[in-house]
Amino acid sequence: MTPITAAELGIDVSEPSGHGLYKWLLASFLIGKRIRSSVAFEAYRNLVDRHGLDTPEKLAGCSHRDLVRLLGQAGYARYDESTATRLHELGVGLAAELESRTNAVESGSMKSAEFDAWLLSFKGIGPKTLEIFKREAVLGEK
Repeated sequence: MTPITAAELGIDVSEPSGHGLYKWLLASFLIGKRIRSSVAFEAYRNLVDRHGLDTPEKLAGCSHRDLVRLLGQAGYARYDESTATRLHELGVGLAAELESRTNAVESGSMKSAEFDAWLLSFKGIGPKTLEIFKREAVLGEK
């Protein structure tokens, strides 16, 4: 099966606002789970396209109950509770630091490996999610 790409989801990872990078990380988070890719795709569409959770701040502001409901609507039923908790924590962490950390990598004041370690510190982001994210998110190598 061909991996889902940012372009298939309508994501421009080089979007000047940085929201493209966030959207691809969110998609990578969902795709990296042990669920069907069609469910991950639908969950992304439901969260971002249909319900406007297109920034880390909006994700952080979404209630646990609403995240569970939105994941369930996409067929993401088996791990919806734990995934909702992890998504909320991800939104909070990204809202606080994503822009400053990506800027630091871009400017050379932070190594890419340090950025990777920061991402891996989030519950729910493991090596597979990081691999998916890095497939298209090239930081500090422009």
